[in-house]
Amino acid sequence: MARLAVAARAFSAAASGGGVSLVQGASRGIGLEFVSPPHLPLIASPPPSVSSGPSVCVLIRCPLHALGDPVQVRQLLRRSDGGRVVATCRTPGSAAELQKLREEHAPGRLTVLPLDVTDESTIEAAAASITETHGSLDLLINSAGILSIPNVIQPETTLSKVQKSSLMLAYEVNAVGPILVIKHMWPLLKIGGRSETRRGFALVANMSARVSSIGDNALGGWHAYRASKTALNQLTKTVSVEFGRKDNIACVLLHPGTVDTDLSRPFQRNVPEGKLFTREFSVQRLLSVIDSVKKGDNGKFFAWDGQEIPW
Repeated sequence: MARLAVAARAFSAAASGGGVSLVQGASRGIGLEFVSPPHLPLIASPPPSVSSGPSVCVLIRCPLHALGDPVQVRQLLRRSDGGRVVATCRTPGSAAELQKLREEHAPGRLTVLPLDVTDESTIEAAAASITETHGSLDLLINSAGILSIPNVIQPETTLSKVQKSSLMLAYEVNAVGPILVIKHMWPLLKIGGRSETRRGFALVANMSARVSSIGDNALGGWHAYRASKTALNQLTKTVSVEFGRKDNIACVLLHPGTVDTDLSRPFQRNVPEGKLFTREFSVQRLLSVIDSVKKGDNGKFFAWDGQEIPW
């Protein structure tokens, strides 16, 4: 099994440039972990109309039970002394961990904005704010995900358990939300793709799951979650084709492994020994994969270890 080494390079604020990254999915699971140790190179400079400064990572929280957590924020904040992060969530005032992180860093290092991926107007507002403040976007990480909520949605073990409401909710959060984020961040990604970047192009990384693979489905079950993530795969692939024709933007899908989060906790009993990852480990591996993506990987689906996953 091919594995990508975890990037261990430290990037100083001076070397990081003024790149802008957007991570969607911030207050639960692995979301906050994306913003901490210095594994990911900060990759672009803002357009001439925007003052040059430290890199920016924007972290957006999905509503309901997302695969996001302040751990993402910490990892991106720690990778340089001057990197700036914009984190979003439905109610910034109640995002205690994000607010604590904001207070622990110098003014301007971390900004928290409201955003709900089930409300397109909030996505538009976030994009407008990023446009006004930063002017470009170089990396977008969509890490939203919903699997179960007590008395609302549960993974189905048989066809008789399938409900329309669960299918629609999973589709809205796992597929529609991330694509709408890409839609409204597209103008910013175009600018980022035209900037002089370390990577050479803007990148969108959508968090999918191995269970979304049709070719890898030997167990069945989890109808709503599987289908919604498969829909995300198709939407991402379709967007990647369009971007590949006319924009300097690449899109990839990532499988983070089984991570010890609220999303997976009710289903960890059957996870093989050594395959339940901490948030820190998973994000380190994902950042390593992101750091290794080439323009020719546009439209591909990778696991946390860099192995390509069949559709």
